[in-house]
Parts: sequence; C-alpha cells; structure tokens
Amino acid sequence: MGSSEAVLQVFSRTVPHHFFTDSSFGKLKSDSTHSSKNYIKCIDKKVSKCMQLGSGPFGNMTICRPSLQSCKCHPSERVSGITAEDVNGTWFVDNANKLNTINGVVNGPNVLEFQDVQQSKQEKDGLTSNGANGTVVRDEFRKISVDSIEDEAWNLLRDSVVYYCGSPIGTIAATDPTSSNVLNYDQVFIRDFIPAGIAFLLKGEYDIVRNFILHTLQLQSWEKTMDCHSPGQGLMPASFKVRTVPLDGDGSATEEVLDPDFGEAAIGRVAPVDSGLWWIILLRAYGKCSGDLSVQERVDVQTGIKMILKLCLADGFDMFPTLLVTDGSCMIDRRMGIHGHPLEIQALFYSALLCAREMLAPEDGSADLIRALNNRLLALSFHIREYYWIDMKKLNEIYRYKTEEYSYDAVNKFNIYPDQISPWLVEWMPSKGGYLIGNLQPAHMDFRFFSLGNLWSIVSSLATMNQSHAILDLIEAKWDDLVADMPFKICYPALEGMEWQIITGSDPKNTPWSYHNAGSWPTLLWQLTVACIKMNRPEIAAKAVDVAEKHISRDKWPEYYDTKRARFIGKQAHLYQTWSIAGYLVAKLLLADPSKARMLITEEDSELVNAFSCMVSANPRRKRGRKTSTQTYIV
Repeated sequence: MGSSEAVLQVFSRTVPHHFFTDSSFGKLKSDSTHSSKNYIKCIDKKVSKCMQLGSGPFGNMTICRPSLQSCKCHPSERVSGITAEDVNGTWFVDNANKLNTINGVVNGPNVLEFQDVQQSKQEKDGLTSNGANGTVVRDEFRKISVDSIEDEAWNLLRDSVVYYCGSPIGTIAATDPTSSNVLNYDQVFIRDFIPAGIAFLLKGEYDIVRNFILHTLQLQSWEKTMDCHSPGQGLMPASFKVRTVPLDGDGSATEEVLDPDFGEAAIGRVAPVDSGLWWIILLRAYGKCSGDLSVQERVDVQTGIKMILKLCLADGFDMFPTLLVTDGSCMIDRRMGIHGHPLEIQALFYSALLCAREMLAPEDGSADLIRALNNRLLALSFHIREYYWIDMKKLNEIYRYKTEEYSYDAVNKFNIYPDQISPWLVEWMPSKGGYLIGNLQPAHMDFRFFSLGNLWSIVSSLATMNQSHAILDLIEAKWDDLVADMPFKICYPALEGMEWQIITGSDPKNTPWSYHNAGSWPTLLWQLTVACIKMNRPEIAAKAVDVAEKHISRDKWPEYYDTKRARFIGKQAHLYQTWSIAGYLVAKLLLADPSKARMLITEEDSELVNAFSCMVSANPRRKRGRKTSTQTYIV
C-alpha cells in the first residue's frame, strides 16, 4: 500500500486555474445602440463605409464595414509568465525546451510522460498478487493514467489560447515545438476552434466562446478581394491571426489587429464554405449551454445570420437543393475530388439552416427568408435521403439500372452507369448497415465513405432514424477499417495508383492512407460521440475513446495518423494539434454527461416530418406540370 500511495502522489496534479478574465464583451447588452458603442472601443477607425445588401427576396439589409479591427495596446502585460506575443503563436518555437508552469506546479506532460505511467503500472502489477486485489489495483492505475491524460489535454488546450485586447478570443491550430515550418498553424481557424469552443462551454468557461463569436462576426464584413474579384457578402474567414503592429505616429506604442484570411492566402486559394455554417452551429450551442440568449438576439448577430443564409440560399444555375462548391472548401481543404455537392457541406448546411431558424427573431423582414429556408430544408432532406443513401439493397438496384432514360419519370435520374460500382464496394458493404455516399452529380456517384458527413447527418437529423442506426451498424461492422489502431478514418477507402494521380494531381501530402486521403483523424472522436449519444448507443464512442487513450498522449497528440490501420503518426502531421486535444476532451465530457449533447443535436420537427411524408407519398418521379396552390409540403 505504501508504494501505491507514493505513485498516487506522483500522479496527483493541481487542476489548472481558470485564467479567463472578464472579456470586453462581458457587459454587452442586446440593445444594438448600446452594444455598438461598447464594441467600438476596440476599433481604431469606427466605420469607413456602409453597404446596402439589396432588396431581393430576403428583404433590405444594410451593413457597416469596419476598415480596421484593432485595439490600441501599449507594452504587453504578461499572463501566467507568457507575453501576448508568446501566446499568439510564436512563443512555442523559441521556448520549446522550457518548462511550462501553472499555479507554480510543473506541468505534468513535461515531467512525467505517458510511457512512465504505463511503466509504473506494469511494475505495480508485478508487485500485486492475482485475484480481486490485483484487479482493483489495475483498475485504479488505469483511472490514474486516464485522469493524467485528461489533465495534460486541458493544460495543452489552455496553452493554445490566443488573446486580443487582453481577452481570450480563440485557440491556435497547433503548438508543435518540433516544427520549423509553422505555415498557418499559428492562426485561429474557425472550423478548428469548434471542438475547443465546445470543450470550454462544457467546462462553463463561456467568455472565450462569446468573444470568438462576436469578433469573427466583425470580420465577416471586411473587404476581401483576390485578383480584383470580391466574393459574396456573408462569407466568414477560414482563419485569423492577432498581429501586434506599431501605432501610427507613436513608435513606442503598439496596437493589436485581427488579420483574417478568407482564402486569398490559403494553399490553393479556396474560400471556406463551412466556416459560416460552423459559426451558426456554435452560436446556437453557446446559447443553449450558457443560457445567454442576448448574444444571438443582438441586431448585428441577427444580421450576420441573415447574411450567411442569403449567401447560401442565393439562386443559381443548379437544379439540385444541395450546395454546389469547389474542391477543398471544407475540412478536406486540398484537391480530393469532392467538388460538386459533397456530403460534409450538405450536412453542415442542413444543420445550420435548422439552427438559424431556431434563432432568427420573428419580424416582418424575415418572413421571406424563413419561407425560403423552410422550402430548402424540405427539398434538401428529401434529396439526400433518397439519392445519397446506399446499402446492399440500393446497391443491387443501381447494379440493374437502365441508362439513357429521357423522361420525367426516369428511375435512373442522374444517368448513373452500373459499371461505376467498384469491386471494393461489393465486398465491403455489410449485409446489415449502410451510409450516405460522398457526392452525387450527373453520371457520377462518389461511393467513398466520408466520416464527418455521415456523422453530422445523424446529429442534424438529415439522415432518418433508420438510416442513422444503419450508419452506426456499418461503423461497428467495419471497425477494423474505420477505427483500427486510432479513430477515425476521414474517408474510406484511399485513392491509389492512377486514380490518385488524376484526382489529387499526385499530391505528395495526400498519398494513399495519409492526411485527407483516408488518414485517421483523432478530432473526429467528438462528432462520433455526439452521433452515438443521439442514437442512444454511447458504447460505440466509448470503445473508440479507449482505443485513442492507449497512445494518443504518448504520440504527443498528432494532427492525423497514416497507414491503413493508423499505425504511424502522419508523415507531415503537426504535434500537439489543438483540435485533436479538444476532440478527445469533448468526447470524454459528453460521455460523462450525455445530456450536454443536446446543445449540438437538432431534432426534426413534426411539420418537416409530415411534409417529407407528403413528398414521398406523392411519388418523387411524378411528371412535370403546373404548380398548384395546394402544395401542402411547403412549411
């Protein structure tokens, strides 16, 4: 018992303190005039111009565009021994060999690695006799090791926090002290911050999420051009960086400015379609978790929601209700053959529409927008459920498709050639289970399994209850392919050979079973957990978390893993990747209290269910004709 107590003392840690101070947004009210005055205190130049957003079908909207978002700051104050410059992304390169202390206690990961935990556990097991006592001691040591991993994760997450004007505003993508090429991993990415924001919400630390929501909203209306072209209003940046620059006219003073990237500096120059959708989802989660609805009720926030919706719901040439996007416009941000109507974007789009409808204030000017939103929800859900779903039965139907059908009631609407069915799919598809395919276009079905799109289709209720259970059935049946030694495959299978060369352009980062080409991403743990909790099958997520805990800490929290079974740390993976850390923490917190997952889950309302039933019963292959005034499926 004496040695056991000694080991317990070694593993015990002081819980990191909550260093988030009251933010500059802490006292903002929902009143638009009052809130604007409070916010402008952090703006160097208040307003340079106002833009009228037109008088189209969604009503009139006017937005005033700040010319520079900055905060005048004099010599920076140190927070917990780290300067503002240190926190914002450059400190970890120079201080790679320094110990990080919190509350005067040496940070555990720098003193006691997870290997030591395992070694101590093995030594203790050798000193313990077999039987009940041995089992109890082994369980206790496992609990100690898991607790130490969680403590380490929280320390690392808090070390990644970025400050602006003395308040927390987000987290940088990675704090890898071994990387000499930072690229843009020292920036705050919208999509990367989502699991970190959820983790802080679950811990009751709301300020950083509120600050993030409001500051990124201000960046939405910036001038953004590439080669003299400006994208549509409402686009959210992919990322931003806090920069400290000299103050004009005073060489001894500095000011902090937010420098956003809307894709004009990104690799491939692709605008982020998913940023605005994730922003809406996080805004709803903040209100549900904190109980503070004043943020979503603010006039500027309501305008921001409408701008995103206006951009997404704009009329175009496409005949489908799905969003048409270019390659690399979401988590898979390199060329991977997902251009068109990728499932990930459609699932986030559907989720954001439901969240926005819940938060939009009822007013006369929003009536047309809400009507368009409801119509798109109905059409999108029908389209995805009918045409993206595949299981053994559907696969056999496609195998027997007739082609070149010219008629309004064609069965093979998209002229899919049966020869597109790959041999791997015939062997891989389980008898029980199914999934939503990755993409659908004329004469093309992307049969790859994309994890985020399928998981978020469950969370958002884009997939039906039966389809949602079938997706989880498939994950269980294909556990060795999708999880193996580290959860979770971003897609399956990998592009190989000539297919890889043509589709990726011989991308050396997306080689088979690496990075976005079927690499394994630990951050997907949190989406898997939310989906499993919604379907009342948390044991699947718990099993995946157990797999990750075996070596994710020892591997220093990589961005992704390579090889078919995720045996290697990714060849170009950054270590101490923030969303890998946050994804693990969110999974653990939600499994400990599954009721908290409600802030992310959207349930399909009865009106939408009834309208969908009407569409199905009305025969989706009905002939074209004049629209009648009794379209009961319009909600």
